[in-house]
Amino acid sequence: MLKYIITIIFIAVFQLNVYGQIAVKADTIYTMAGNPIANGVILIRNGKIENVGANLSIPQGYTTYTARVVTPGLIDVRSSVGLSGAYNVPSDQDQIEKSSPLQPELRAIDAYNPEDKLLEHLKRNGITTIHTGHGVGALSSGQTMIVKTKAGLIDDVMVQPIAMVAMTLGPAVSSNFTSPGTRSKQVAMLRAELLKAQGAMKPKDTSKAPDLRQLIMQQLLRGEVKALISANTATDIMSAIRLAKEFNLKLVIEGGAEAYRLIDQIKASKAEIIVHPTMARPGGEMVNMTMENAAILSGAGIPVSIESGFESYVPKSRVVLYEAAAAMIHGLSFENALRSITIHPAKLLGLEKRVGSIEKGKDADLVLFNGDPFEYTTKACIVIIDGKVEVNQCQ
Repeated sequence: MLKYIITIIFIAVFQLNVYGQIAVKADTIYTMAGNPIANGVILIRNGKIENVGANLSIPQGYTTYTARVVTPGLIDVRSSVGLSGAYNVPSDQDQIEKSSPLQPELRAIDAYNPEDKLLEHLKRNGITTIHTGHGVGALSSGQTMIVKTKAGLIDDVMVQPIAMVAMTLGPAVSSNFTSPGTRSKQVAMLRAELLKAQGAMKPKDTSKAPDLRQLIMQQLLRGEVKALISANTATDIMSAIRLAKEFNLKLVIEGGAEAYRLIDQIKASKAEIIVHPTMARPGGEMVNMTMENAAILSGAGIPVSIESGFESYVPKSRVVLYEAAAAMIHGLSFENALRSITIHPAKLLGLEKRVGSIEKGKDADLVLFNGDPFEYTTKACIVIIDGKVEVNQCQ
């Protein structure tokens, strides 16, 4: 009995050392689950949000931090960080495997580097969760995954090892591969692969080794993972919608530079949408982009999530906080700008019960700002992930 009591005490002390008991006081808390809370307090225990409200009393033993503004930890809903590294050299660029344009079986977890310097850069700007993986530029470049930006080995930071299958329609594919060279060929190759996987779902000889490509494509067909299709022109967006309808895929349109032209079609398809960075460069397939894209879609009642996307040049990663601020300058409301990098991506990723808002029982992922989050001179002073202070940079 004594050994049992000692074990319980040891576990309790260990948890307190790892997670701590934290109280956060703020002039304003944007919970994203209701109205902002003035003079709010958030209590954190064992890595979770214990309570949140106005003028809560703080129990003894809690370490207290103060801030002007607190938001949920920010979410980068589409990135290639961890596979596309900071050094921009071949040894840290694993986001595209160019031996074949169609490789949905490639797993992001097998290439992800949790020690990439870009993760620290993002974390210092308030990003606590990222949806990352194989990038744009292949018909199917591979799988994506969801991780926290906290320090640790892959098992420590992992949220979900397989989230979606990344695909691309448009000139980014033909620039990397000689075949497919045209849009028609791209869609035909994807249809052929989906039909092959569909046919293989019938009862068969289970003694044969499973085909890795067919296994992941069958997960797509069963709706177990989403189809993340990068498409920017109206032509490519409509192709993605037709493909999803034909095979009953759960479609996420990524990029969507001309999505503002297809409001009714996107609504009818029930596709979710991740828009390209607001400050992306217009040109090529994005020649008709507008910085008002997020505002137009949001105004039409379409939930918008803003991505950092992929940059082929240093510093290799945009910061979604700044991209949402730019979208706000071009018509997106403050609330929807904040939603686009918190609760909207949380819902799109199926993680709304864990992250994206400040509510009792959710992961204690918070950003403590010394001013308006969308002001360029404001800093993310303290970043808390799973109840642990990961960044403290305003001392």
